[in-house]
Amino acid sequence: MDGVIDILDRQFAQLFDGWQDVIQELNSESIYRKLNANSRSLSCGEHIVRSARIVEQTFGGITANLWDDPFEWTLPETLATRESVLDYLREVEATRRRGFELIKTEEDLTKEIVAASGPTQLFSLLLDTLLRAGHHLSCAQEALDNSNSKLRTEN
Repeated sequence: MDGVIDILDRQFAQLFDGWQDVIQELNSESIYRKLNANSRSLSCGEHIVRSARIVEQTFGGITANLWDDPFEWTLPETLATRESVLDYLREVEATRRRGFELIKTEEDLTKEIVAASGPTQLFSLLLDTLLRAGHHLSCAQEALDNSNSKLRTEN
């Protein structure tokens, strides 16, 4: 039977796989294109980058006590191509893996850490990160599906 750490690790790895799947479906011109130009909703790329930023912030905090929001280095102007987004996603995944190397036992999950939002239990922080990052991945997948539907309708 898998332990809680293995399950969490797999869930985060699935996020990474999902990010890559969405970005691979896009080209550099469509990463940040919104389905409706007048909409306030985010593009596929914006959702993917936000999802990755959430994971990066959590694991940057766990590994280096760096809880800064990675907003500045994840702007569309900085991550303008599919390859640059994929490189960023690989960096986030590497940081996440380093973070999981620090979690040795399930008892470690019960430890209280001081996150950007204040003291919290590590397990709660990881669950919150999964939920928030997963939400943005789901939104990106939905936006991609809607975009593909619109293209099929137009053709």
